[in-house]
Amino acid sequence: MCSNRKKQAVLNKLQHKLIVSCQARVGWAMYGSDIMAAFAKAAEEGGAAGIRATGADNITKIKEKVDLPIIGINKQFGKYPVYITPTYQSAKEILDCGIDVIALDATSRLRPNGETLETIVEQIRLNYPDVLIMGEISTLEEAKAILPLKLDLISTTLSGYTEESKEVTAVNLKLIHEISQITAIPIIAEGKIKNEVEAQSALDAGAFAVVVGTSITRPEIITSRYVTYLKEHENI
Repeated sequence: MCSNRKKQAVLNKLQHKLIVSCQARVGWAMYGSDIMAAFAKAAEEGGAAGIRATGADNITKIKEKVDLPIIGINKQFGKYPVYITPTYQSAKEILDCGIDVIALDATSRLRPNGETLETIVEQIRLNYPDVLIMGEISTLEEAKAILPLKLDLISTTLSGYTEESKEVTAVNLKLIHEISQITAIPIIAEGKIKNEVEAQSALDAGAFAVVVGTSITRPEIITSRYVTYLKEHENI
């Protein structure tokens, strides 16, 4: 566990708790920083221990509304496979907003400008020493590869979203358990958690905390699940 007091205080707030991911892309019905801030406030009122958000505009608005630890990312889509905070500059944009945790794609895939995870982590540690750094991976091999960096957290966010993990279609309890067997670094379970039972299962598998996004902050997806279920059971 981390020794820095400020970092440890954040970890204490998140341990065994729910973090709600408040994100929406351009074109989605819920897109907009005011909407994301409203979702974050509702999550706080519901008892969430932290918020995950992308982009300086959203994070700034959310911080105006809630008093919870913020896991910040900066999604930048382009020709490179890495889109979750792919460069140091993309990290700096949200670090300057005052986030508590910075999440980085920690796979070995190509990033813009020839940057590497190692160089980005080094610069963050130099310039933002009080911020926790979380590496986001999709496979056990990727988790093993980043252990020498001694990151503060490891997240399973990318499991099911990379070529190496495309067969994963549900919360990856096996991956969570396997990582917990090789390191004491806290594991954040994220990705494809659909309900409270799966969230608890992730904790039971060895997760430090769980992140839920779609099943809380994507009303169009939640609605679609109901509609599909009702259609499938029509006239039974």
